[in-house]
Amino acid sequence: MNAKRRALFLDRDGVINVDHGYVYTPERTQFVDGIFDLCRKAKDHGYLVVVITNQAGIARGYYCEQEFHAYMQWMAKEFVTHHARIDAIYFCPHHPSEGEGAYLQVCDCRKPAPGMILQAQRELNLDLASSVLIGDKASDIQAGNAAGVGSCFLLGGDLLPTLRALESRIFGGSPRKKPVI
Repeated sequence: MNAKRRALFLDRDGVINVDHGYVYTPERTQFVDGIFDLCRKAKDHGYLVVVITNQAGIARGYYCEQEFHAYMQWMAKEFVTHHARIDAIYFCPHHPSEGEGAYLQVCDCRKPAPGMILQAQRELNLDLASSVLIGDKASDIQAGNAAGVGSCFLLGGDLLPTLRALESRIFGGSPRKKPVI
C-alpha cells in the first residue's frame, strides 16, 4: 500500500484571498500576502495543498456551483502562474438556516463538521496527524480538531497575524539549505 501523505489544508476566504464577502470573481479577488510563498514551501516539504471552504453564497443563491467551479479553476491557474499549486478543492454548498432548496440542510461537510477533511483523507490517502490546517475562523479549527489534524492554526490572531509568520513556524528553513548553527 502507498505511504500516507501530508496535507496543508487551507480555508479559502480570509486565508487564500481577502474575504470581501462572497468572492467568486477574479475582479473581486485580492490574494492574501504570502499565500503563494506558503504553498511553494509546503510543496517543497512534501505536502499536498488542499482547499476546504464553506460556500454559503451558493446556498443563498448569490452564485451557482458552476460559477464557483469556474472561479476555482481561475484561482488554480493563478497559483500555477505563481509557481505554486493547489492539489485538491473541497467545498460545502449548504447552509443549515439560510440555504435555498436542496442547499438548506444540516450536513457533515460544513465546517465546523469535519466532513471535507475526512473526504480528502479517504480520497488522497492522507495522514491527518502529520497534516496542518490554517483557518481564519474558529469553525475551521474545530473542523481540523474533530478530524484529527495534527496542527491547526488560526490566522489573524495576536500570535499569528500573517501567513509569513506562520510559514516560518510550520516549515522553518528551506529543506534545500541546512540551518546555520
